Amino acid sequence: MLVTLARRGMAATLTAALLLVAAPGGFGGAPAWGAECAQADRLTSGTAWPRDMLAIDAVTRFTRGGGVLVAVLSTGVRADNPQLAGRVLAGADAVAGRGTANTDCTGTGTRVAGVIAAEPADRSPVVGLAYRATVLPIRVLPDDSSGQGVATPGAIGRGIELALRNGAQVIVVANPAYQDGQRLRAAVAAATARDVPVIAAAGDLGSAQDDNPTPYPAAYPDVIGVGAVGQDGQIYPKSQHGDYVDLVAPGVAVPTLQGRGLAEADGTALAAGYVGAAAALIRNRSGKMPVADLTRLLTASASPAVAGDAFGAGVVNPYAAVTGKITAKQARALPAVSAPAAERTGAEQRRRTAAYTGAIIAAIAVAAVLMVTAAIRRSRRQHWRPATAPPLPEYDEPIEPGPPVMLLEQPGPN
Repeated sequence: MLVTLARRGMAATLTAALLLVAAPGGFGGAPAWGAECAQADRLTSGTAWPRDMLAIDAVTRFTRGGGVLVAVLSTGVRADNPQLAGRVLAGADAVAGRGTANTDCTGTGTRVAGVIAAEPADRSPVVGLAYRATVLPIRVLPDDSSGQGVATPGAIGRGIELALRNGAQVIVVANPAYQDGQRLRAAVAAATARDVPVIAAAGDLGSAQDDNPTPYPAAYPDVIGVGAVGQDGQIYPKSQHGDYVDLVAPGVAVPTLQGRGLAEADGTALAAGYVGAAAALIRNRSGKMPVADLTRLLTASASPAVAGDAFGAGVVNPYAAVTGKITAKQARALPAVSAPAAERTGAEQRRRTAAYTGAIIAAIAVAAVLMVTAAIRRSRRQHWRPATAPPLPEYDEPIEPGPPVMLLEQPGPN
């Protein structure tokens, strides 16, 4: 009897150990799922407003991003979310230097993957902009429940290298670093050389209480920096601002994926996800193109927004970007144009007025001469000559006769 119980105890212990190893996050330093990890939450509204702002239903008639591999550099991505099923690869952990990244306790990476690739589902208002794309999760900062980790330039640099090594066609950096680094610069340059766009969040330290530090790699010229706006088109109060912001996208109260369900979230990471999805749509429809051309296409097609260094070129417009075309790369001769007008000073204005008045007088005189000339030519054709009137003819008037003779004059009395 004791032997039997002992055997059963050993079997239970082995079974528990095997389940621990097989469970997501139960081995290799990644956290096990628990109450402290990001879980699904209730949405405050039944519709996903970015779906309307970005015209997702319209643009997906042209392309859904199928066949494009999008790397999400963040805390990892939960591969077991039903709306991401079968489209999240194992990925890589750039922090530990080994292991996969298809788990996510913090939740940031899963939220970003949701706006990129969440497949439509019944009773879910969430749909990714490029929902046929495949997600490559790359962990670039520790995945812990606090969510307070900060990425280092070295980790992001290693993450970009891993993304390129695994065939990523679009790279989204959801969590910026606040220090420059040679490895990060080199990794971005390598991606640009391979025509792989790097889209980076501008960061969430832009409020009055924060110092608005320079975010990397968004600050690099070959990287597309992205800020966040709300449903009203106003900038997210924490969205960072500077000349490194190229575009803005939805990033306030955005319904997306979290845990195995849904939640609402804020941040420039979500906005970067939307722009990365737009790049994936372009890649799917138009093929590979230089990063400079892709950037020009996205910024030139952006919807106008409030002017300022927090908005860049405006709100990303996936529909216009996918259906639009960029101009030819080779230079073309410009048509001849006149020199710009000189600045109008007081003396210059008086000279212009005098010249204008003289021109009007001259034009009137010329018109008068032309009218007189035309009249003379017409009169000559009608045999008319200008001259003075001839004198009236003179006639000899007859002498007035005398009084009539009385033929029947009667004699007077004798």
